Amino acid sequence: MTIESLPGSSGYLDAERRKITYFSNGYVLGLTAVAGIGGLLFGYDTGVISGALLYIRDDFEAVNESSFLQETIVSMALVGAIFGAAAGGWINDAYGRKKATLLADVVFAIGSVVMAAAPDPYVLIFGRLLVGLGVGVASVTAPVYIAEASPSEIRGGLVSTNVLMITGGQFLSYLINLAFTEVPGTWRWMLGVSAVPAVVQFSLMLFLPESPRWLYMKKHKSEAIVVLSKIYDPYRLVEEIDQLSAALEEEHQRKTSVSYWDVFKKKEIRLAFLAGAGLQAFQQFTGINTVMYYSPTIVQMAGFSSNQLALLLSLIIAAMNAAGTIVGIYLIDHFGRRKLALSSLFGVIISLILLSVAFFLESSITSSNGLYGWLAVLGLALYIAFFSPGMGPVPWTVNSEIYPESYRGICGGMSATVNWVSNLIVAQSFLSIAEAAGTGATFLILACVAVLAFVFVAVYVPETKGLTFEEVERLWKVRAWGIGYASEGLLDGRES
Repeated sequence: MTIESLPGSSGYLDAERRKITYFSNGYVLGLTAVAGIGGLLFGYDTGVISGALLYIRDDFEAVNESSFLQETIVSMALVGAIFGAAAGGWINDAYGRKKATLLADVVFAIGSVVMAAAPDPYVLIFGRLLVGLGVGVASVTAPVYIAEASPSEIRGGLVSTNVLMITGGQFLSYLINLAFTEVPGTWRWMLGVSAVPAVVQFSLMLFLPESPRWLYMKKHKSEAIVVLSKIYDPYRLVEEIDQLSAALEEEHQRKTSVSYWDVFKKKEIRLAFLAGAGLQAFQQFTGINTVMYYSPTIVQMAGFSSNQLALLLSLIIAAMNAAGTIVGIYLIDHFGRRKLALSSLFGVIISLILLSVAFFLESSITSSNGLYGWLAVLGLALYIAFFSPGMGPVPWTVNSEIYPESYRGICGGMSATVNWVSNLIVAQSFLSIAEAAGTGATFLILACVAVLAFVFVAVYVPETKGLTFEEVERLWKVRAWGIGYASEGLLDGRES
């Protein structure tokens, strides 16, 4: 029986044979959990700096007096992540997902130690750069590793587990921030502790296999089959191997190796990259890391001057972020990627408008008894409630599944780089724009960007729920060349 002869959108949706749930295979869950520690590194770093910055300003007068230095301390990790993500795509394709993860852990751990021991703001900034390099590589590697080890029916939820680890890392960072508020060397402990998950992942990853799809495409077929046999039942295993064999044969027929230029030269890959990179950019430009990096500062701007109270309220926001991601894990494989993103963005637009109104009113009315401050906090909470189940996991999930095998590392790295560049722009500019135009106007700008994001998703992002990697390739083939090309190989050298 061929894939095309089976009913439904996926070749594996035969009810008699598909009995796959998130908890039906402990081996896959184990791979997902360990790989997801990369997401924990990502989340902890983005969250911990928001609280540590409050105390770094107290220790270093130069930082306290300069918004630029504050933004640079936050943003230097993003600069590192940009380079880490850009290199990470190539490292993944050349050396494998496992070695890329181990490298990310080593660099991240070294950066954490440098930050904790920093005698001045400039050594601290260098430590942030190292940590960013590790996070950048991990941000490319973890989603791809999980996706390639996941059955298509639950791939979205399992890749979203990596996003849960990101939000869980942010929540953990706020707990750590609160735990060390009364300890000497407060911010040094906050930043130094981040080495622990990197060391844990490095140790566990030594005992895990390489991605089976990467192994097969690199002609380590016997090793790949051993790993695949632990993921799929015998019938499904045969189909997976057949599809990998076809992909490998296609690879052999290509006379030149894949290059960055090919991403833009080949129409079907260009369309896929546009959708993936656009989602990553809009994830950041709709303001998520403005909320996570600066949530304590935003809470203080809303009228709550205590550092500890600001951190406590930020902890609640981080908990909502993690809880919303859990909801997203269920919805993404049931409701679908595209619908989930559109619903999420609609709520984000409403929440950002509410935040904008709250800050406009707070600045224009001399006495509000804290009412508008609480309204701002409510706006932040609603923003997280809408963002976290949808625009949190969807961009990473879609980018892990929309590219052909030979392009997955390169395109994944490029789209992650777009995410980090967008992240950097937002982090480096938010406080300055808020000071110049006002916080209310800043959130109104983000609301307008969210409207553009809604239109982008509606027009350019297809639904990939339940599709195999091969079916997703055919989807882009149809979009690029029309229905008549659906049965042809994706990478046949056609350009436009």
